[in-house]
Amino acid sequence: MNKDKTGPSRRQFLTSAAAMGAGAVAATGARAAGPDPLITEVQPWARGFGDGVDATRYGLPIRFEEDVVRRNVEWLTADTISSINFTPIHALDGTITPQGCAFERHHSGAIELAKQDYRLMINGLVDQPLVFTYADLERFPREQHVYFLECAANTGMEWAGAQLNGAQFTHGMIHNMEYTGVPLRTLLAEAGLDAAGDFKDKWVYVEGADASSNGRSIPMEKAMDDVLVAFKANGEALRKEHGYPVRLVVPGWEGNMWVKWLRRVEVMDGPVESREETSKYTDVLADGTARKWTWVMDAKSVITSPSPQAPISHGHGPLVITGMAWSGHGKITRVDVSKDGGKTWETARLAAPGEDKALTRFYLDTTWNGEEMLLQSRAMDETGYVQPTKAQLREVRGLNSIYHNNCIQTWHVKASGEAENVEVS
Repeated sequence: MNKDKTGPSRRQFLTSAAAMGAGAVAATGARAAGPDPLITEVQPWARGFGDGVDATRYGLPIRFEEDVVRRNVEWLTADTISSINFTPIHALDGTITPQGCAFERHHSGAIELAKQDYRLMINGLVDQPLVFTYADLERFPREQHVYFLECAANTGMEWAGAQLNGAQFTHGMIHNMEYTGVPLRTLLAEAGLDAAGDFKDKWVYVEGADASSNGRSIPMEKAMDDVLVAFKANGEALRKEHGYPVRLVVPGWEGNMWVKWLRRVEVMDGPVESREETSKYTDVLADGTARKWTWVMDAKSVITSPSPQAPISHGHGPLVITGMAWSGHGKITRVDVSKDGGKTWETARLAAPGEDKALTRFYLDTTWNGEEMLLQSRAMDETGYVQPTKAQLREVRGLNSIYHNNCIQTWHVKASGEAENVEVS
């Protein structure tokens, strides 16, 4: 439930500020000393022609936004060939991630594979092994869905305490795009599944065409549900780093299963137990045993502004607190925001009703007068699941985990408006 608000409303503040003249809502809140030449004088950009429609063959961000880019953490991996870069979530709004700044993870580098050289094999316990070209895939009925992809290691470095000072680095192993493709079940049906018999204990093994292959096992139940063989993202061809020309989309499940440059799907009697599902992408518990098959990404959220890379710079008065929430179990139904480290909570406004296994944007419109804050967000999904604190996660899983850290994140906002990553567990 929303807390009662005191003091002047946002509308009253902005109305009175406007009445004071230009510059009234500057950081000092002071009255403008005189006419603002940016209003009263004709500026250089209004004195001549701009670029023609053929100035750039593919539109690029304007130079004033050149800092909104993916970033790597140099010490995180031995080199950039098998590494990660992070979505600049602190600088984005809405929910759709542009492909050009969307998180990427490679195990042996991003390869170049032309459409005409692409092949996808369906084999194993099928009636007729088949090989599809890219052109073949385009002839099947296709679907479009918006889904988030989150690396299981997202926020993993925060398990032992506050580590990286920026939402891009703590939570940026995620993107949310509209994928177009053919349901995997359609291609499996084309090959015929009578030979597989009862699906109950059947799996598919998927692998990519790159040197690592990144093979993963997926239960047949999931494969026949919402898994997509995708060849477009946000309406255009996949980028090279996102698996051009074809990748797998496994909604709500950890990103390592979304195999890029998809080349083979084999129907099998059981899982392969590959490197990526045994020594990696499992959760080591306090007693040294490891949980495996923890595919689903539980409900999670993060405040993207204010945050360490997006400090408050406009001074006192109206403030928009915003962030993202998501759940691999389905739709986000509610997000609460705390300004005092979890002692009290206010219900945020969802920009739109939550979508299945997709990012949801939330806002809390408030007033800030220079007080220090411990900002947190807490997501809830349609199953009733509530995002836990780090202490609650540690109770169950100890201190050895890396993957599947969906704890509540805290930003300490100082009187200056700057913010830093702290732990309030």
